[in-house]
Amino acid sequence: MPVIGWILKGLNALPVYRKQDHPSLMTKNEGTLDAARSALVEGRAITLFPEGRSHSEPSLAELKTGAARIALGAARQGAPVRIIPVGFTYEEKDVFRSEALVEVGTAIEVLPFLQGAGADGEEKETVRLLTERISAEIKAITVNLERWEDLPIIRMAERLYAFRQGEKVGSERLKHWARGLLLFQTEQPERMEQLRSALMSFHRRLALIQASPEDVALTYQRRGVLAFVVKNLGVVCLGLPLFLLGLVLFGVPYQIPRLAARRSELDVQGTVKFLVALAVALVWWPGLTAAFWALGSWGWGVGALLGVPPLALFTLYFSERWSVLWHDITVFFSLGNRSRLKALLQADGEQLSLELERLANEYRVRLESPSASRG
Repeated sequence: MPVIGWILKGLNALPVYRKQDHPSLMTKNEGTLDAARSALVEGRAITLFPEGRSHSEPSLAELKTGAARIALGAARQGAPVRIIPVGFTYEEKDVFRSEALVEVGTAIEVLPFLQGAGADGEEKETVRLLTERISAEIKAITVNLERWEDLPIIRMAERLYAFRQGEKVGSERLKHWARGLLLFQTEQPERMEQLRSALMSFHRRLALIQASPEDVALTYQRRGVLAFVVKNLGVVCLGLPLFLLGLVLFGVPYQIPRLAARRSELDVQGTVKFLVALAVALVWWPGLTAAFWALGSWGWGVGALLGVPPLALFTLYFSERWSVLWHDITVFFSLGNRSRLKALLQADGEQLSLELERLANEYRVRLESPSASRG
């Protein structure tokens, strides 16, 4: 794509040819490696994605050796190379604007890996050792599971634990739950299966009423409910006309990126949505301005030019606000007048949170030690 290529060149991006994409062009990668090494020798910084792609597997893919070869080559030429591992964990990577956890790991000094490296065999061993070190550091700052089915379990565990501790749900703690799950499963498989079954049962029951552990703990008082109704009714009445206007004007361009991304691989859907949305916006905004100018007057055109962006943002905000409001209403009618169901869920949640707290205390020291993070 010419536009993307122009942007990448402007960012000084270096091309990488993968075997599954361009097997006949693989030899050109040596030029890319040389350019990257030269950049490091010149004192510049480079960003590498050692897995070669975003992935949908539950754990870190096997790293390629390119990062280690680049770093070692530059270090041999006297560059003080340090590798800074950065982990990206997306909540829903195919959804544009979904949450993501970015964590920076411990810097890796490359020079010590060169000590004693000389012959070809030693060179290969040095590359292997540095690649393994990079992999271990990245694993320490990302969520790694044996199977995706365990993700709802650790998320529910974190929500229950955070609620009991009076803390906010922390994406960073998911790494500890993931590593703890592996240890727990290895050392106490029967107890693990019991906990897994209980957490999944609790998760399914909450899903049926579209509630969360925090929702179960809510208490409804007449004054609070009345204030909620008055406040949100006012917001809906005042904002609904603008929202409906936004739906009319932006309904079509809002759907285009979603339709365009359907045929894309999961790994690139978020990127496709962003790029298509950007292209559509650059066409739709001037188009609306021209249409209002032609159908009305120059004043209408200027109004559209200035008013379209804030109206689009308001439409998106109102849509998201409505989703939250609808969730609160659903939970109220599901739990507000069903005290027995609520009491059962509260009791089960309390029992599970106590068990999770015991497990956290039992494994905390081992999970927070550096060796556990890199093991």
